[in-house]
Amino acid sequence: MGSLSYLLQRLGLLLLCCAVAANKLPLASAKYKDPKEPLGVRIKSLMSRMTLEEKIGQMIQVERVNATAEVIRKYFIGSVFSGGGSVPTPNASPEAWVNMVNEIQKKALSTRLGIPIIYGIDAVHGHNNAYNATIFPHNIGLGATRDPGLVKRIGEATALEVRATGIQYVFAPCIAVCRDPRWGRCYESYSEDHRLVQQMTEIIPGLQGDLPTNQTGVPFVAGKTKVAACAKHFVGDGGTLRGMNANNTVTSANGLLGIHMPAYYDAVNKGVATVMVSYSSLNGLKMHANKKLITGFLKNKLKFRGIVISDYLGVDQITTPLGANYSHSVYAAITAGLDMIMGSSNLTELIDELTSQVKRKLIPMSRIDDAVERILRVKFTMGLFEDPMADNSLAKHLGSKEHRELAREAVRKSLVLLKNGENADKPLLPLPKKTNKILVAGTHANNLGYQCGGWTITWQGLSGNNLTIGTTILAAVKNTVDRTTNVVYKQNPDTNFVKSGEFDYAIVVVGEKLYAEGFGDSTNLTISEPGPSTMENVCGSVKCVVVVVSGRPVVMQPYISNMDALVAAWLPGTEGQGVADVLFGDYGFTGKLARTWFRTVDQLPMNVGDPHYDPLYPFGFGLVTNPI
Repeated sequence: MGSLSYLLQRLGLLLLCCAVAANKLPLASAKYKDPKEPLGVRIKSLMSRMTLEEKIGQMIQVERVNATAEVIRKYFIGSVFSGGGSVPTPNASPEAWVNMVNEIQKKALSTRLGIPIIYGIDAVHGHNNAYNATIFPHNIGLGATRDPGLVKRIGEATALEVRATGIQYVFAPCIAVCRDPRWGRCYESYSEDHRLVQQMTEIIPGLQGDLPTNQTGVPFVAGKTKVAACAKHFVGDGGTLRGMNANNTVTSANGLLGIHMPAYYDAVNKGVATVMVSYSSLNGLKMHANKKLITGFLKNKLKFRGIVISDYLGVDQITTPLGANYSHSVYAAITAGLDMIMGSSNLTELIDELTSQVKRKLIPMSRIDDAVERILRVKFTMGLFEDPMADNSLAKHLGSKEHRELAREAVRKSLVLLKNGENADKPLLPLPKKTNKILVAGTHANNLGYQCGGWTITWQGLSGNNLTIGTTILAAVKNTVDRTTNVVYKQNPDTNFVKSGEFDYAIVVVGEKLYAEGFGDSTNLTISEPGPSTMENVCGSVKCVVVVVSGRPVVMQPYISNMDALVAAWLPGTEGQGVADVLFGDYGFTGKLARTWFRTVDQLPMNVGDPHYDPLYPFGFGLVTNPI
C-alpha cells in the first residue's frame, strides 16, 4: 500500500503541474469572476490563467462579418467592430442590432475562460450607422456653438442610442486640430484652435459618465447606459502637408505639444477608455510605429492606462504598398505600444506572426501582458463580466423625441451668420414668416443625406431623403412659415423663372457633395455645381439668403456681393428644423466661427495667430440677431 500511496501522490502532483502549465486553474472559484474583488486582483487572477493564444486573441479586433463561431472559438477574439455602413440588415431595428451583438457575445462567453468581447462602432455624430438614429451636427458645427455643456449632453444621448443597439464602445471623439481645410476629415475636427478642442473633450464624460471625484486619468465607464469612448487620432492627424489625409505632419516639438497634443491631456484626465492611433506620419515616421510617442509619451508621461488601438488596417499600412513587409509591421506596431489591432488583411497571418515573434522573444512577453492588462482593465471597469448581454430595454432611446430636440438645439447654436444686409440698418434676417410668396432653391435644400454629410448610414454618406428619418431644410421652412405663405421650391431655377415669379425673397441652400476621409481631400474647396449658377440666378434677381451646407469653409467670392445674407450651416444632421428656427427668428444667431474662413485657397494653410492673417471672415466671427 505504501508504494501505491506514493504513486498516487506523485500522479496527483503531476496532474496539478499539468493543469498549471496549461493555465487550467480552477475556474468556478476564480477571483476574476468575483465583482467584490479589487480590480487589480481580478486582472491578475484572469491573466494567470491565460495561455499565450488567449492573450493574443484579446489583442485582435475583427470586423462583424468575420466574427464567426469558428474564428472566435479558435482565436479567442477579444473585440469586434462594425466598419462604416456595416449593419445586421438594411434599416435594422434596435432589436436586430441587439440580437446580432448578443450572438457574437455568446460565442465569446462559450470559450474556455468566458472573456466577453467589446463591440465597437463609429458613432461620430450620433449613432450614425443606425437607421432612425438622431444625427447630430458634425464636430465642425459643434465647435461653432462654443458650448461644452451642450456637447456633453450630445455624448450622453449618443451613448444611450448606441447602447440601445447593444453596442458598448464608440470610436469617438475625434480630437484632431484641423489646421488645413483641404483635409477631407476637417468636419470631424471641432476647431483649428486647440483650446476649443480641449473644451469639447467634455463629450467624453458625456459618453462614459463622470469620473468619480477621487479618480483622475483612470479609464472609466459608468454602467449599461454609457459607452467606452476613443480619443483619436493620436497624434497630429490634423496637421498633415496640404491637408492630405493620412499624410505626413511636419512640426517641431513646440508645434506638436502646443497644438496637437493638448486635447489628449484632457481626454486622459477625463478617463477616456481608449486612444486610437493615426494613419498619418509625424516628421516621416508612421504614428503606428512611433514608440517614443505611444509608449514614451502617452503611456509613460501622460500615464494613460486604457487601450491603445490601431486604426482600421493601420498596422498593414505601416509599409507601402499595404502589407509589403508584414512581419516588420507587426513587430513595429506592437513594440511601439499598440494594445489592440483593428482589422487585418489576413487574420491568420497576423495571429501566426504575432505568436511566432513572441515565442522567438522578438516581442517580449511583458509587452503582451501590458496590452492584455489594459484590455481587461477596460472590460472589468465597464462591468462586461457581470453583465455581458444586451437587452431591448433601451430601444426607445434610438431617435427619441428628446434627442431630436437636443440635435435641433445644437443646429440652432451651430449656425454662423456671416452677412446680414449691406449694413446693420438694413438686415434681411430674421425673415418674415407671413408674406406672399417665397422661393427655396439649391441642391441642398431638399436632401437629407447632403445635410447629414459623410459617416451617415454608410462611410461616405448617401444622397437623397430615404437614408434615414429626419427633416430637410425645405420641409423645415414649410413647417415654419405662415400657412398663407406660398413656398415654391425649384432646385436650379433660371433667371427668367426668378424674375417672373414675384417672390418676396429667396432661400438658397447650396454646398459640398458627400465625402469622408481621403475622398474629401480637396485642392479647390469650391461649392459643387450647380450651386454657383443657382446663387447667381437667384441672388441677382431677388433678395436672398444663402445657406451653405459644407464640412468646412469654402470659396465664397465673387458671390457674396450679390447676396443679402450668408449663413454657414456646416453639416447639421437630421434636424433641419433648427435651421428654420433661426432663419425666421424664433431664436437668434449665436454661433461663432471655430475655423478661419479664407479668401482664396492660395492662402492655405492659414490659422488664427499666423502672420499675414488676412481672412474673409476671421476665427471667432459671427453676427448675432435677436429672436422676435
